Amino acid sequence: MPAPSLKLVILGRDGILNEYREDHVKGPEEWVPIKGSLEAVARLNHAGWHVVLATNQAGIGRGMIDMVSVNAVHAHMQRQLAALGGRFDAVFFCPHTPEEQCDCRKPLPGMLLDVGRRYGVDLKSVPMAGDTVRDLVAARAAGCEPHLILSGRAAALDDEQLHHTLHQVPGARAHASLSAFADYVLQRDRSQPQEAAAGDRS
Repeated sequence: MPAPSLKLVILGRDGILNEYREDHVKGPEEWVPIKGSLEAVARLNHAGWHVVLATNQAGIGRGMIDMVSVNAVHAHMQRQLAALGGRFDAVFFCPHTPEEQCDCRKPLPGMLLDVGRRYGVDLKSVPMAGDTVRDLVAARAAGCEPHLILSGRAAALDDEQLHHTLHQVPGARAHASLSAFADYVLQRDRSQPQEAAAGDRS
C-alpha cells in the first residue's frame, strides 16, 4: 500500500496568528497572538496536521528588523504554541521588499512552491490561509486551496468588498477566524474516511 499523504496546512503569520502591525513586528514583545489562534494550530497538530508558516517580511529588506530579531520572534511564537502542546514545523519567509522583484514574495508562488518541494507534497491537497487577496492569489498560483481568514487586514472588509475579494480567486473560501478555519479542516478530514468507506461499498 502507498504511504499516506502528509497532512499539511500553510498559514500566513501577521493578521492570521498575531495582531497585524503597520510598522512590522520588530521583537517578541510586539508579537501578540490573536485570541484563539494558537489553540487552533494546536488542535490541527493534535489531529495529525503539520503546520508551516509562509510570511512576507519586507521589514528585513527595509532594515527595520534584523535576523536576530526575526529568530527571536519565531522562538517566542514557538514557545507559546508549545505550551499548548503544538508546534510549527517550519517558518518560510521572504525578506525582500516589493521593489526587489523576487519570486518568493506573495502574491508570487515561489515561497509556497518551496514548501511543497521541502515536504514532497502535492499542493492541491494543501490548504493555505491568509488575510489578504495577495495570499489567496499566491495560494491559487501555487496550486493550494485558498482560504481567507477574516482577521487582520481582512477584518475591515464589508460584504461587498469580501465578495469582490473572493471573486478574484476561484475556489476561495472565507472563515471568521483561524479557529473557524481549523474547524472546517478538521470536520472535512473526519468526513473523508467515511465518504471513502461508503464509496468502497457501492
